[in-house]
Formats: sequence, C-alpha cells, structure tokens
Amino acid sequence: MPARFYKILLILGMVACLAAVVLFWLYYNQPKKLEVDFLDVGQGDAILIKAPGGQNILVDGGPDKTVLRRLGENLAWWDRQIDLIILTHAHDDHVTGLIDVLKRYRVKKIIYTGAIHNAPNYLSWLKTVRDKKTPLVIIDKEQVINLGAGAKIDILYPDESFLGKIIDDLNQSSVVFRLTYGQIRFFLTGDAGEPVEKKLLEQGADLSADVLKVGHHGSKYSSGEEFLEKVRPKIAVIEVGKNNDFGHPNLRIIKRLERLGAEIFRTDLNGTIKAVSDGVSIKIY
Repeated sequence: MPARFYKILLILGMVACLAAVVLFWLYYNQPKKLEVDFLDVGQGDAILIKAPGGQNILVDGGPDKTVLRRLGENLAWWDRQIDLIILTHAHDDHVTGLIDVLKRYRVKKIIYTGAIHNAPNYLSWLKTVRDKKTPLVIIDKEQVINLGAGAKIDILYPDESFLGKIIDDLNQSSVVFRLTYGQIRFFLTGDAGEPVEKKLLEQGADLSADVLKVGHHGSKYSSGEEFLEKVRPKIAVIEVGKNNDFGHPNLRIIKRLERLGAEIFRTDLNGTIKAVSDGVSIKIY
C-alpha cells in the first residue's frame, strides 16, 4: 500500500483518539446531578437514587419482580451494582422485590432495622442475604451517610433499637430519612404513620423538604396536618397501585397536600416519576 494511505490512517487514528479524550473530559467534568426515580411497581414502594457521587441506592423493592424491569429501564445495561439497599420495613410490598434484586445485582451493603417479622417473603429475603453474604447494618439511631459530591442521607428514625423485637405495627418501624444535595431536600418516610411523625415533631428538628415521598401510599394513617405544615413540600410523590383494595391515596390527604400548594405526582397515574436536581433546582420527568 502507498505511504500516503498509511499517513491518512495515522491521521484518522489521531483524530479518533483526540475525540475520545474530549468526550471523556466532557463526561467527567459535566455538572453532577442527583436523580431520584420513584419506580412504578404497583401497590408498593421502590425508589432508585442515583447519587451525584456515582452510587446507586435502592430504597425498598416493591411487591414482586416488577422492580427488575424498572431497574433495567433506569440503569444502563452494563450497570449491575447496587451500592446500598435501604429496607424501610419488612412488609411484603416493600421487601418482596428485593429477593430478586439480590439475585440479579451485586449489592454491596444493606441497612434495615432488624425488627422481627415471620412472613415468608421476609424470611426468604433474609435467607438470600445470608446466602449472598451481603453485609447488613442495623439502624438504631440518628446518623448521617455521606455520599460525597455534596450529597448526604440524614437518617432521622428509628432512634432506638428494634433488633430482635416484635413490633405491633411494623409501619411504625419504618426507616425515615432525608436526602440532601446542595439546597435541595427529599424526605422519604416508608410507611411511617402519625405516631412516628409526632416523634419527629417532638425532636424539634428542621423537617422542611422540597420533595416528600408521601407516607404509607397516601393512607389516612399518615401525613398529619402538623407534620405536613413542617415539611411544606413543593412536590409530593405517592407510590400507589391502580385500583388497589386499600383506598389509597385517601382523598383527605390529597386535599391537605393541595392546600399546602404541593404539586402531586402518583405512580398509578404518572408511572415512574423522575426527579433530577443540580442541587439548586428540580426537574420532574
């Protein structure tokens, strides 16, 4: 082949390398964003947090394998790692989908309360955790999880140990936390009801948030007026299934949120809800 041909190949190769370097630089220097995906898994909770530091955090897993499809829709095909699972509490509509998540994804750590529950799906999940040798961390006090890149999780409840205890109402053992990135705050409550809300109010902490994951699928047992007044969310997200048997969300709760001026999104009406933030503002998709 003539020398000119080799010279053209060399130039094309250099251009390709330069383009790759530029794309790499642009990718790693673009503004970091937080994405919180409220996954449509029917009558249950599953929330995927894509932290600005690069971690994938899954809060609950919904009532069945639907969570796998939703994770596939919201993570790159090659991204098979969940850095942290937060199980708010052991009811089926929060834990069942996590069994298959453990089987399909590399899960680095799990946090939960350790409260006793003898339902088959919860016991199956615990067995899978043991089989996979996934580290378990018990939440028994307020604490901060630093995610880097300006993001953190403040665990506000429980503030006591439930390890090995039988809780009359498991909803009141839910892990409650606030996710902060820059000026933006997300408040995630699991199925915690008014008894937990009152405890949080008694602590006197700043409960304000831009986005509220409405407690217990919008049931009448959560989202008390005083609690909502303290949170004053601009955006309220209700994870709920279509035509469910529980009457969720309760109309009274919807009216309370509307009176506060919150924009309401529901997975039964809107499907998966994406909230993306640069730390200053939020966009909903």
